[in-house]
Amino acid sequence: MRRIASLFAFVAAAAAVPAIAQIVDAPIPGRAAPASPTDKENLLLLDLSTGGRVTIWLRPDVAPRTVERIKTLARRHFYDGLAFHRVIDGFMAQGGDPKGDGTGGSDLPDLKAEFNYLPHVRGAVAAARAEAENSANSQFYIVFQPKLNLDKKYTVFGRVIDGMRYVDAIERGEPPSNPSRIVHAYVAADAPPPFQAAPPPALLGSLPAQMPDVAALKRVPKASAPKAAPRTK
Repeated sequence: MRRIASLFAFVAAAAAVPAIAQIVDAPIPGRAAPASPTDKENLLLLDLSTGGRVTIWLRPDVAPRTVERIKTLARRHFYDGLAFHRVIDGFMAQGGDPKGDGTGGSDLPDLKAEFNYLPHVRGAVAAARAEAENSANSQFYIVFQPKLNLDKKYTVFGRVIDGMRYVDAIERGEPPSNPSRIVHAYVAADAPPPFQAAPPPALLGSLPAQMPDVAALKRVPKASAPKAAPRTK
């Protein structure tokens, strides 16, 4: 019984350690070195309507095209105001769709898949896609709990290293009745302002409508990936 209790204590302690403290800085032959988790050019900041700022450590060493796309869209303010339109408790929160129903993307071309060795652990951030492997565009998802059966089937391009509690607070639903939103997205190197709880009034009037098309959702075909896999149409 003592050994079981000790094991539970160890697991609980490991879960409480911030992701940045779990990084093992040990070079592996044949692998590109990851960017430093303090390199501001590779830190994505998401100010969420759930009350705080989320810091995502980007990994251009394994997914350079995907990381560049995410940074380009953040610098265009593409993500500002967009909803998390598909949020499954115990699995993930998916956002980055300007249509708000899982069928939209940016005006840029779809991305070639960059499947890699990064696992779908808690806080992992990956590109959502349709059934076709090379169909990721702007949508992404953040993992609540490990989902290792998706490894090497979706492009993992980063991990939350701070503010995961604000991700945990994202409203659940497919779609949520009152969806949580990305208030602002920034690249840390661009010297963003401090966290703001809501968009300024001038921005509110310019944001695209986010009401999901329920009828369209019912028409979205099932993806060939695992049943609970993140997807776009």
